[in-house]
Amino acid sequence: MKGENVVNMNFSNGPAKGMSIGLIAVILLAIIVLSKAILIVDAGERAIVMNKITGMEERTLGEGMHFLIPGIQEPTIYSVRTQTYTMATEDGRNAKRSDDALVSLTSDGQKITMDMSVRYNLIPDKVWKLHQQVGPSYEEKIIMPEVRSVVRNTISTYPVLAVYSEKRMEIQNLIQEQLKGTLENYDINLSEVLIRNVKFSEEFARAIEEKQVELQKKEKMTYVLQREELEKQRKIIEAQGEAQAIKEKGAALKANPQLIQYEYVQKLTPGIKTVITDQTSIMNFPEDLLKN
Repeated sequence: MKGENVVNMNFSNGPAKGMSIGLIAVILLAIIVLSKAILIVDAGERAIVMNKITGMEERTLGEGMHFLIPGIQEPTIYSVRTQTYTMATEDGRNAKRSDDALVSLTSDGQKITMDMSVRYNLIPDKVWKLHQQVGPSYEEKIIMPEVRSVVRNTISTYPVLAVYSEKRMEIQNLIQEQLKGTLENYDINLSEVLIRNVKFSEEFARAIEEKQVELQKKEKMTYVLQREELEKQRKIIEAQGEAQAIKEKGAALKANPQLIQYEYVQKLTPGIKTVITDQTSIMNFPEDLLKN
């Protein structure tokens, strides 16, 4: 019969449909497994691996592609670029921030408040060790408390005027040196410490302002006294000159009594040599007197 020679090509309800669905499932599962097995570490990053069977792997994965065992090896990514952590009441640009500034007491009991920025980076080949000892929250657990401790201990050895003026850079360098050694114990490399916006109590600020006003008054008074002293010296020198002139004139009069008459006549008519005082007397001046 004709019906016996017809082959049914419809697999929609047959075993082939089950095989195609199973194949798709296997492919999807393979893709998911491969996505879990491949780890891409970007530039400026490092990865550490926690093995659920053997524990922490003492190695750091560098930039590039790496293969892991899904479900057994779990990675954690860390940045090893230079970072800035700021402890301040106001945000700094491109910096992580703590919402409070540093408060310390000086050796003479004055309270000061300062903003501080810490520039650092994780040591790349030691990231696994940092993860094992501290974990990702190393800023809150290590950097912030260590900065507070070092700053308070350092500031407590200086009087407030030293912090206010000439010792500020010295204090900053000392804090940086001590903090660098402390953070190295946790495999963190400190690059720089920056102290900014140092503030003092209102009482001390008023005292400083009053001191500046008094200093300006003192400097002004010093200038006035110096000017008066110079004027005094000028008058003394002038008086000495006049005394010397009078002395010399007295000596000249003693040597030649006619000099006073000559000076009188000179005021009347400069350059005169002979004066007729009346119809009978003529006043002639010696040649040496005219030269003098």
